[in-house]
Amino acid sequence: MSLKIYIDGKLVDKKDAKISVFDHGLLYGDGVFEGIRSYNCLVFKLTEHIDRLYESAHTLMINIPLNKDQMIKAVIKTLKANKLKDAYIRLLVTRGVGDLGLDPRKCKTPSIIIITDTIVLYPEKLYKQGLEIITVPTIRNLPEASNPQVKSLNYLNNILAKIEAVNAGYQEAIMLNSLGYVAECTGDNIFIIKNNRLYTPPESMGTLRGITRDVVIELAKKAKLTIQEQILTRHDIFNAQEAFLTGTAAEVIPVVCVDGRKIGLAKPGKITCKLLEGFKRVTRRDGIKYKC
Repeated sequence: MSLKIYIDGKLVDKKDAKISVFDHGLLYGDGVFEGIRSYNCLVFKLTEHIDRLYESAHTLMINIPLNKDQMIKAVIKTLKANKLKDAYIRLLVTRGVGDLGLDPRKCKTPSIIIITDTIVLYPEKLYKQGLEIITVPTIRNLPEASNPQVKSLNYLNNILAKIEAVNAGYQEAIMLNSLGYVAECTGDNIFIIKNNRLYTPPESMGTLRGITRDVVIELAKKAKLTIQEQILTRHDIFNAQEAFLTGTAAEVIPVVCVDGRKIGLAKPGKITCKLLEGFKRVTRRDGIKYKC
């Protein structure tokens, strides 16, 4: 069966899914997106993802042609068309077709694209063994220049950092901000644990307010852990007892080595494993159910 892609109200075969070369999403990365997961016919935190999509679009002054309820129905429609129970959903809104100039007023109608497919970001063994990561030279965009809370289609900052990680033989890397403090990884948020306290960088450091990040913080609160959003240095990361990354595609993955320094016992820690198990339970109940 050919994968169906939603483009501006129509479901088309993957091979026929095309946009104009004059779309400003293609020409300039002018648009917004969300990565979303479904687990056993439940779209995890769909409302939260939709809310964030509309906030990003509002900041960029993109008027999405559908309201939020209609957008949710479009996501469900695409999942059903592809008969997917467990899926990764990429929801994009571009500025739309304009001309070769920058002027956004030339783009009259934004485009909506919904892709539902499967994804494996990291091999399953790394969730049991832990991930080794490095710090890369590419710094995180200044929030005053490109606010990380806007999930725009222009991901060049992250891609440059990912290239450096891959060239060094790693799958993920820490990005520092312009002051040398830890911001986030190329596609994930980062947490550390020390003395039964959970630490993660605050948004002011150039950190995305991740939806999986928020879920983990709530799980930690229920587990009676002390949670602090705190400025972190590489020294803090190196001397953590546990570390892990969070993200929609990554979910919760342990980190056992950073820049050649072992983290704790160089294996997934007990608290990390408990949070991972808690996250798996939450994904079975917290979202919007659909028939599949």
